[in-house]
Parts: sequence; structure tokens; C-alpha cells
Amino acid sequence: MLPEVIENKQLINVKQMQGTSHVLMVLPRASKSEALEKIPYQDILRSALKRKRMQVDEMAKTPIATDLPHGGAAAWLMLDESVSRFEQYTVLRKGLSLLTGEQPREIVLAVFGDSKQRALAAELAVYVALINSAALPSRKQKPKTDHVKKIVVYGDESHDRHVNACATAEGNSLARELTMLPPNELTPTHYRARVKKLARSHGWKLEEYDFKRLKKMGAGAFVAVAQGSHEQDAAVVHLSYSPKGAKQRIALVGKGICFDTGGHNLKPAKYMQGMHEDMNGSAVALGILLAATRLKLKVGIDVWLAIAQNHIGPLAYKQNEVITALNGTTIEIVHTDAEGRMVLADTLNLAARAKPDAMIDFATLTGSMAVALGSRYSGIFSNREALITQAIAAGKRSGERVNAFPLDADYEPALDSKIADIKQCTMEGEADHILAARFLMRFIEERPWLHMDLSASSCEGGLGAVASNVTGFGVAWGVEMLRQF
Repeated sequence: MLPEVIENKQLINVKQMQGTSHVLMVLPRASKSEALEKIPYQDILRSALKRKRMQVDEMAKTPIATDLPHGGAAAWLMLDESVSRFEQYTVLRKGLSLLTGEQPREIVLAVFGDSKQRALAAELAVYVALINSAALPSRKQKPKTDHVKKIVVYGDESHDRHVNACATAEGNSLARELTMLPPNELTPTHYRARVKKLARSHGWKLEEYDFKRLKKMGAGAFVAVAQGSHEQDAAVVHLSYSPKGAKQRIALVGKGICFDTGGHNLKPAKYMQGMHEDMNGSAVALGILLAATRLKLKVGIDVWLAIAQNHIGPLAYKQNEVITALNGTTIEIVHTDAEGRMVLADTLNLAARAKPDAMIDFATLTGSMAVALGSRYSGIFSNREALITQAIAAGKRSGERVNAFPLDADYEPALDSKIADIKQCTMEGEADHILAARFLMRFIEERPWLHMDLSASSCEGGLGAVASNVTGFGVAWGVEMLRQF
């Protein structure tokens, strides 16, 4: 549950600050110390700046913390309207982190400047405070028991402006929570049960394509991966959100590999560590659906979750096998650790058969995307230029940055097979992020489609608005994309 948000239109004063223990002071960007006039305890801030040998405007990149006379703590920063949303979120997250280490139960957000500056500062600061107040999974004997219960805003009263922040933060928190759960707690069986519970709570229609049903249907690409798991509890789970008045339907497809050993091409320990997070794409799709439901967006949404594990065992698929996918495409298996594109192939084809107006899939798909971009951007591909334009704009507005990669046909010959319609991948791995996208294109029935390779799903030290290593990247971006539909 997210903290309660309480708003006060008046600016904070010294008396009110004396009743607080943790306050984030958000000032408008300025280059002169006169900008601090009429700011409570500005003498304390001036002294701190002098000790640190900082200029006033340096607080736009480097927040500072001070003690207050009554025993409370303040973090001070400047919000620069001229920089990107990502940079604004980053400085707010850094400022907030100066306070949250003490596990406060209440955080005060005090915003300053003219009415427009205060409105922007409050909107962004509330979102950052909400998203970093979520209770994330911990299995320590003495976990952190105190979480922020209340966020109090001084200097702006938005009425309903924070609805978007609350919904998006809730969706992001769900995505991070699921991604962080250990693999013995989020098996396909447990995951499917959790999704059913969410569907009941939020009124989503649910349909499951379990292992036996998929095998009978001829979904050989999905089944090839799933058959290596002794439990055979894998499934494609379909959720539907159908608000009145919706004129378009968008399909969100998520890779949900609950643990990836690499199969017969077993990963070394260094690269198997953290593979319980390989279901992040499905968690992002769920988080977007939750946020859209909370916001009552007037767009129909179908979410398709490819939930499975990539295990090694007597029945696990092997190199050199030829698999027939749901749409009849035959696939030569080259590497069993390229399982994500296999489960997505049949899941995308199921989604495409419903003829959505657009399809977006999310997957922690390739190591080559992480090599290309690192962990601060995610890469995107699309068969429609308009979707690329929308996606980049949504990244700028949401503070979740994306970079477009080529999808040209002259990459395709690398996937030519002598014994099947297409190779699953190449052994060399060159441009694998591009080849994976070209592979997935075979299964989308020419629908408008965008693929996100989630290289920013985890970033050491946090990213943008989010302070945890697991970022939930894609939820805020996805909400912005849905708004455009």
C-alpha cells in the first residue's frame, strides 16, 4: 500500500518545519544566493553551501543535507525546468535518499517558486516519494519494519494531479516486487496463482493456455522450452481490460521466464546469478495493466504473459532440433539459452490472432542489448515508424529513456537455415538484439508492433526516479504510450 498524500497550498514556514523530522526542500533553479531569500532556515543552507564550497546552482545536480535546530533533517535541491524529465527525477531521487536511510514514517515535500514551478515540483516530487516508499520483498530475519506512511506537500494543492503519480507508482512497485521475489517463491505455479488473485481484485477477464492445451494447439516453440521443467506448470496467461468507450485495443506481451538456467547450454554461475529476474518483462506488462486500470484509461488492453522456466533435464530441448511454432514456422535450435524468443514467438502469435490495433512486447531478451546500451536505457524496435516516434516521446515524458535500433531486412540472412524456415539465433551472437527482433517479426502477423529489450530492468544504484537496483523500467513509459492510444 502506498503512503497517503496530504496537500497544503501555503508555503512551509519555520513553525511548520519545527514539527517535521524529514523534509525535502525543492527550490527553483537560480544562480544567485538571493534566490534563497524568504526560504525557512536559509541561513543553515548558506552555511552548509559555504562548508561544502558549493555554489547555489550546484544543488540542481547535487542535493545537500542539513540538520535542523529542532533535531529534524532537511535535504535541499534545485529543480531545473530546462533539463530532461530523467534528470529532474534523478536529482529528486538523490535528495530523497538523503532522508530515507533513517526510515522515516513521514516525509514533508516543501516546494518553492512561482505557482507553475511549485506545481511541477510537487508533481514530480510526489511521484519520486511514492515510488521509493514501496515495501519491497525482504527475507532478512530483521527486515526494515518502518515504511513511509504519509507524504505531506507544502506549496501546492493539485486536487487530482497526483492520481497519475499514485497509479504509476503502484504499477511500478508491483513490477519490482514480482521481479525481486526469489525463484522458489515465484515458480510458474505461484506466479499464475498471484495473477489470478490480481485478476479477481481488479475485474480483469482471465484465460489460461496451460502446457497440455498449448501442446495440443501446436505451440511447439513455447512447449520446447517448457518441457524441460518437471512440473510442466508453464502457461500463457491472457488478461483483458475492457473499459466502456474504448475505441482501440492494445496487446501487451511479457516474457515471464521465472528462472533461466540456459538449458543444455548451461549458463556459468556468474551469468546464472539473478536469472530469477528473467520474468521482468511479464511483470512490467502487469504493472502497466494495473496502472491503466487505476487511471481508468479508455483503451482496451490484452496482456499476454509467457510464464515458464528454462530448466535442464531429460526432456529439455536441445541444439539441432527442429521445432514447429504455432503459426507453422519451423525453427532450427542453435542455442538453448535463447529461450526467450521461443516462448515469445508463440505468445506473440496468440496475441496477433486477436487482431489488436498495436502490440508491444517486453522482455529481458538479449545480453547484446546490455552491451550496446548498458543499464541506463532500454532498446526498442518496431515495424512502424510512427510507433518509434511515439515511443521516444513517451520515454522523454516518463523519464524512462529508450533508444531505437535498426530492423532492416539485410540482417535476416544471418538467420537462414538449411533445414528449417529460420534459425533461432546464430552461434556467433553478433547483433543478437537485432536478430532476435527479426526473429520475433515472423510471428506478429504484420500487426503494428513494438519490441522493448529491457536492458534497463536493473541498474546498480537506481535509475531516474527509482532508488532500488531493480527499476521497474517500462511501466511509466507504457502508461505514456497507452495515453497516446
